[in-house]
Amino acid sequence: MLETFVCRRLKPTSLTCCFLLLLVSVAVSMFLNTLTPKFYVALTGTSSLISGLILIFEWWYFRKYGTSFIEQVSVSHLRPLLGGVDSTTPSNSNTSNGEADSNRQSVSECKVWRNPLNLFRGAEYNRYTWVTGREPLTYYDMNLSAQDHQTFFTCDSDHLRPADAIMQKAWRERNPQARISAAHEALELEDCATAYILLAEEEATTIMEAERLFKQALKAGEGCYRRSQQLQHHGTQYEAQHRRDTNVLVYIKRRLAMCSRKLGRTREAVKMMRDLMKEFPLLSMFNIHENLLESLLELQNYADVQAVLAKYDDISLPKSATICYTAALLKARAVSDKFSPEAASRRGLSTAEMNAVEAIHRAVEFNPHVPKYLLEMKSLILPPEHILKRGDSEAIAYAFFHLQHWKRVEGALNLLHCTWEGTFRMIPYPLEKGHLFYPYPICTETADRELLPMFHEVSVYPKKELPFFILFTAGLCSFTAMLALLTHQFPELMGVFAKAIDLKCALLTDCTIFFF
Repeated sequence: MLETFVCRRLKPTSLTCCFLLLLVSVAVSMFLNTLTPKFYVALTGTSSLISGLILIFEWWYFRKYGTSFIEQVSVSHLRPLLGGVDSTTPSNSNTSNGEADSNRQSVSECKVWRNPLNLFRGAEYNRYTWVTGREPLTYYDMNLSAQDHQTFFTCDSDHLRPADAIMQKAWRERNPQARISAAHEALELEDCATAYILLAEEEATTIMEAERLFKQALKAGEGCYRRSQQLQHHGTQYEAQHRRDTNVLVYIKRRLAMCSRKLGRTREAVKMMRDLMKEFPLLSMFNIHENLLESLLELQNYADVQAVLAKYDDISLPKSATICYTAALLKARAVSDKFSPEAASRRGLSTAEMNAVEAIHRAVEFNPHVPKYLLEMKSLILPPEHILKRGDSEAIAYAFFHLQHWKRVEGALNLLHCTWEGTFRMIPYPLEKGHLFYPYPICTETADRELLPMFHEVSVYPKKELPFFILFTAGLCSFTAMLALLTHQFPELMGVFAKAIDLKCALLTDCTIFFF
């Protein structure tokens, strides 16, 4: 009677499909009934192993790149094939001006800057490599330096002077020994300022040797600068030469001032930096004022530090960790020696203490990675040659040179320790909205991973939650491992359980066919 009802209700084609499904269901049931408990142990064990390998790979990929591999592949490759909307395409063509300005600001904040306090490769970076066997600089960082050198130290008319033509090729060389050999070859032809620069940066093994080479470079650079200065208005070619010679001269004098600072002649370094800023006031791209601030802090000349901050801590100028944290240090210095969190909680904060706390909150909002290095909650490494403002690379560069200045001010680190985490209560969603600055850029982690060596654990802000696929694979691995263990310990009971599930699946299939 059931067969008659089904035959009357279904068309011939549908009836054929239903019978095929029924036959498949019966065949599958018969196959599963013949399986032994060993098969279930092998099946669940293999599933647990595969999901465990996926979990390990996903965790490694997340630790290295900060994202899920499965999620990235799904968004980048599978979503376009399935007809999804590309995340880079704006969903609304009528984007507001505010959103456009925010996007432009995010791009500008993710710009990589030359580290004003970068170390010497030969005298400092290479010595670290000889001692530890680790490379402190990444290929990406050194490639950016090579681009900077080609921009600052070369021009289109270099082919007219044989030494400059050799140096133009030398700056493009990847092999350090090839660059050094080219610099020596250029010096055999004439006194070439850029050749001395390369030798001082990469071949000199001590700061004193680097200073000697920079003094020779200064003598050659000043001669080229005077000659090109007289001819700069004779055409675009001479103007480009003069611009190049100006960059070379400024670079040499700045590095000579840094040599004096490293060799303990701090007052001499301050004088050289002040003279350089007066002589070339428009070349702010070198950020010489940050070198000056660090030297003045070493002299404990806080009045001059305040004067420099008053000039450069302006709303129209780009901020830096050096500007923000130095301003916080000066305000903390006025109250830190007598600050007590217990007393402050009883009587409240005074006006000076409130100003200091607000300055610390401002600095932490600009770069939230710095306090962990100043409080020695994270270990420092050598700073890279390039930094990303508001990123971990900038925090390392700042703390590497300024930690000693915070320690010198009594109670400053204690005040920082008590107040810096309060910043995050004012900006619960830092990627969406800031308090005193623009929202925190989302690109810092990716750029910092390129700038910082592999052995350093990059500081991430805000902390990312584990991706869904890592949690899913972890749960899948645990579940299949538990099934494998139960099947191994209780094979008969688990066999009955599996067959019962198979029976239910078969009945469900039959019911589906009946109501089709």
